[in-house]
Amino acid sequence: MRKLSFSQFSKGVITTAVSLILTAGVAKSFANNDLPDLGTAAVNTFSLEKEMIYGDAYMRVIRSSAPVISDPVLNQYLSELGNKLVAHATGVKTPFYFFLLRNDEINAFAFFGGHVGVHTGLFLHADTESELASVLAHEITHVTQRHLARSLEAQDKSSTATIVGMLGAILLTIAAPQAGMAALATTQALSTQARINFTRLHEREADRIGMQILADAGFDPNGASDFFSKLAIRYRFTSTPPQMLLTHPLPESRITDARNRAAQYPHRYIPDQLNYQLAKARIQVRFSNYSDQAAMSLFDDQLRKKTYTFKSAAEYGKALALFRVKRFDEAEQIIDKLLEQDRNNLFYIDTKTDLLAQKDDYDEAIAMLNHHLKLKPTSSVIAANLANIYVEADQPRKAIPLLEDLIFLDKQNTLPYQIMTQAYRKLGNKALEHYSNAEAMALAANYDGAIDQLNYAYRHSEGQALQIARIEARIRQFRQAKRSLDALK
Repeated sequence: MRKLSFSQFSKGVITTAVSLILTAGVAKSFANNDLPDLGTAAVNTFSLEKEMIYGDAYMRVIRSSAPVISDPVLNQYLSELGNKLVAHATGVKTPFYFFLLRNDEINAFAFFGGHVGVHTGLFLHADTESELASVLAHEITHVTQRHLARSLEAQDKSSTATIVGMLGAILLTIAAPQAGMAALATTQALSTQARINFTRLHEREADRIGMQILADAGFDPNGASDFFSKLAIRYRFTSTPPQMLLTHPLPESRITDARNRAAQYPHRYIPDQLNYQLAKARIQVRFSNYSDQAAMSLFDDQLRKKTYTFKSAAEYGKALALFRVKRFDEAEQIIDKLLEQDRNNLFYIDTKTDLLAQKDDYDEAIAMLNHHLKLKPTSSVIAANLANIYVEADQPRKAIPLLEDLIFLDKQNTLPYQIMTQAYRKLGNKALEHYSNAEAMALAANYDGAIDQLNYAYRHSEGQALQIARIEARIRQFRQAKRSLDALK
């Protein structure tokens, strides 16, 4: 198949395509709502090893074509929230990877290999952390119950070629929607009604198990019904419901079931969390369609009318809005006040670092971040900020060990490779500059570009036998990875 140019596609392509991953396929009806036997479900058609391979491939394509957010403080918040829920799930057979997409649509999705994508639009419309957590718990259940693999298993009369063709068509749909949809139409001789029925079975299962995860993790089980009700009211009369309602149907019975299940749990007061409101404010200012004036007015109104959940979150949002319009001194006054109240809050530390960088006050930023690194040696937020400041302060050599640690802890994150590329560029090390850039390209499925970068690195490595051997080995690995990706299309 010809090589596809992923960069040409619109932002919305990936959302629709990945939603197909959860809804594609058909199943024979289950006689009741009992949970499947996790030890045998889908083992014949689709192994966990295959799920990991497909999940990695899909994630690389997503990075190449969708607006994945590389914001350390938001990514750490989402990962910590997601993993708190995963810790209370059963049947966890793969690692989980949570990531954010910049998209105001209300949606979340899960696919092979424990990948869970969350649209920023969820933060814009969820009022509490429990509401957001209810959506994550639902998507986690799609993974632990292996709903896509079970869809494939249910096609027990399909040939292996048909199943492979469908999976290839799904990947093609991610990259080229028209061609992919045509391929799906030809490879799936399936009943529309059966697809809907199986999807509803999955949704009921994810709702039920997800609420148990939600409650066990210490969140309000009413978060699910509250969020469902809000969506139902907001989009009851609209002709264009959000993507989430297209892939996760919301009949009245589903809302009622959620309320009834929540009522079975002991009532307890679950306060909202400051960090959720800080994350929401950060998204509203930096990763939404708010104009400069709208972002400023949003938090000015909250502070004037006292309609905020946490005053400090409204103040933080205003500081970010001031930063956005380059009123740095006013923003810093607010952030300094917030740091006096909570000196270890990563949201405030991150923004303070940005403000110090604007003033070229690198020494203060480095001293502050090194202090916090001693307190939180595993914090990706502190390490990424410090590495970036070292590079900006023309001390790139100090950034490299920090970046190597970040890569070791999260091999799917492109940001450390991007900063490392800049660090080696400042050091004048052309070989390792190209090598780091190659790794970032490979994470976005651009294996041809990555191999080109490695060839440049090879040319700049004369006389360095170990480095040359490492580059040659990586070229072979990328060529094999490209062949494997092409085989999936």
